[in-house]
Amino acid sequence: MRAHREERILVTSDKDFGELAIVRGLPQAGIVRLVGLRSGQQGPVCAEVLLRYGAELRAGAILTAGLSRVRIRPAG
Repeated sequence: MRAHREERILVTSDKDFGELAIVRGLPQAGIVRLVGLRSGQQGPVCAEVLLRYGAELRAGAILTAGLSRVRIRPAG
């Protein structure tokens, strides 16, 4: 994935990216999947997730984030 080559965290609302990383073992540099958020909520939630979980994401974790819940799948 381009994001992996450029060492970027991927932010998406599409669950397929996480599935590709897990099922196919594709390399990635962290994925944040935003769920159940209106467009005006996405920026603030994403900023908070990156601030709190940046180290986990840089290590390759996959996070699913909503307004009141964050699930973390550690790298590996």
